[in-house]
Amino acid sequence: MPRVKVSVIVPVHNTGKYVDECAPSLLGQSLPADEYEVIYVDDGSTDDTLTRLEKLAAGHPNVQVHTQPNSGWPGAPRNLGMKHAKGEYVQFVDHDDMLGPEALERLYEHATRNRADVVIGKMSSTMVRPRRLFRHTLDACTIENDELMQSMSPHKMFRRAFVEEHGLRFPEGPWIMEDLAFVSAAYLKAERISVLADYACYYWMKRDDGGNNTRHRFNPRHGFWPNLRTIVGQIKDGTTTSDDIDALQNRLLHRLYHVEVLSRAREPEILREDPAEQRRRFAAARQVALEEFPAAVRRGLPAVSGLRAELLERGDFDGAFAFAEHVREVKASSELGAPRWQDGCLVADIALELLRGDGEPLILTERDGKWWLDPELLTGVPGTEDGWEVRDPFRMAYAELIVKDRDRQDWWYPEGDLEVRLQPLGEGRSQLLVSGRLRLDPQRLAGGRPLERGVYDVWAFVNLLGIDRMVRVTGHGTPNSPAAGPALTGGRLALPYWTTGVGQLTLDVDQRVRRFGPDTVGAAAANAARGERSLPLPYVAAESGVPAPVKVTVSALTVTAELVPAADGSTARLRLPARLKLPAGRHPVTLPKADTPVAYAVVRDGALLRLEGPAYKADTGRQILDAVADNRQVRRVRRRLGRLR
Repeated sequence: MPRVKVSVIVPVHNTGKYVDECAPSLLGQSLPADEYEVIYVDDGSTDDTLTRLEKLAAGHPNVQVHTQPNSGWPGAPRNLGMKHAKGEYVQFVDHDDMLGPEALERLYEHATRNRADVVIGKMSSTMVRPRRLFRHTLDACTIENDELMQSMSPHKMFRRAFVEEHGLRFPEGPWIMEDLAFVSAAYLKAERISVLADYACYYWMKRDDGGNNTRHRFNPRHGFWPNLRTIVGQIKDGTTTSDDIDALQNRLLHRLYHVEVLSRAREPEILREDPAEQRRRFAAARQVALEEFPAAVRRGLPAVSGLRAELLERGDFDGAFAFAEHVREVKASSELGAPRWQDGCLVADIALELLRGDGEPLILTERDGKWWLDPELLTGVPGTEDGWEVRDPFRMAYAELIVKDRDRQDWWYPEGDLEVRLQPLGEGRSQLLVSGRLRLDPQRLAGGRPLERGVYDVWAFVNLLGIDRMVRVTGHGTPNSPAAGPALTGGRLALPYWTTGVGQLTLDVDQRVRRFGPDTVGAAAANAARGERSLPLPYVAAESGVPAPVKVTVSALTVTAELVPAADGSTARLRLPARLKLPAGRHPVTLPKADTPVAYAVVRDGALLRLEGPAYKADTGRQILDAVADNRQVRRVRRRLGRLR
């Protein structure tokens, strides 16, 4: 009997229909069914969840169901699942989420090849922003990799022997942040951690009833602040004292401080919640900040976050509220040059910046040899009358381009990096500006693989001075119009366009919503006049300039055509054989992976008269000429007329 490679542990409580929605992704894995098991642990459900689970188990030998009295949180059911697990690795999944079809197979292979204690699979989601951690696949890293702290959910693969060796368990009962406690302990103990970023392994799904909304995560009644103190203590105990270790400890604590503490002093929370409730949260956050976090954690923050921390530690709620109102108005803006195809990639120059609420650039002013934060952000903020110094404008500053698969909710990262620089504006004023080049390769963008058929929106993420924003990448094109010519990449059509409304740059692969054709109307009309047997086709030509063979289907006949590059290398002509064994008529020409025609072939007596674009409609006069084009008597008359000229 094959050994169990992976145990999937799923805690459930009053899950209902979400059991059935999640189950197909667990039971339809590419890993053979006898090589993994799915362990459901019902935490005292009072609806029909247990009945649904027992039905699943009856139909699938690799599914088992265990029950326990209600504990009030996922920690205890996960622990019970680990007691019953037989797999070499355990993978935690929540009952309302899904796995990618090849997730277990890919994660297990990555884990065993690298002898990893923990494997973090790429997460995609309808709810959260992309994470920089998943930009590259990593065979091995340790807790010293700062970006690991971006991923603190338990939805990972852990080596079971490693878990047992270190006695890793989730806190039980209604214990908020049980995932942070478990994962941070695992990170501290792990000798080797791997990241699988080239395949979307885990889909964190948004429930239609809002049951997994992260806004409900903060609940002081369930011990939020004591639990946070416990996790901080765990990190401190897991790092010994030395200069290097202190720096590591501060980096690890930075995430907890920034996300769990400073959130109570910044937008949107401080502006959204009831003021009386938020004042209580603010006071509790201040106490924990002062008592649990070393001053070095706060000193390492970028300028805007540093001012938030200063206001929090002062206990100045009104000042923090006023500052949050100003920062909320800051927006990111993108400036994209004209996109074009180059060497099979869609490329364009891009610049990104932050703008104040009045539309003016967010600036830094220079005074006495120092940089100071934009004074417009400081209006009404006590203690900043003389300004707020920006000691390091580039502290934690970065930006990146991201492409979102609209159908599958996957985020992919194009090649290349963006540069952050200070741009002088005159009169002692400067702004942080991001610049670089967008480069989308449809053949490699999906983790080194070709993009699937779908629609891909281009976004940018900007983090400057402690202000982070997602922004749609837009240009000067007309909304709902082509952003560049269609391209044939890997035998598939890629159609760049500006979306309706905001005009976001988007790439349609294999004509998911856009159709190839309108751009060829003029060329097709010219062909009709000249009787051309080739059609201009926007195409990224090979650098050698040699005609490239391509298989096309003309009606039901598969033939080898040629793509002949133009002299400028920007377009090519699709050239079909002169003789086609087809009946007379207008026949669709399609590429192997395309659903709709890229051209139409007009055939008479087995000969190709001309190629037309898919949007071109021949007029009645042209159709009459086609009908007599190959008539022998007409050809003789034409020859005689030609001799008389």
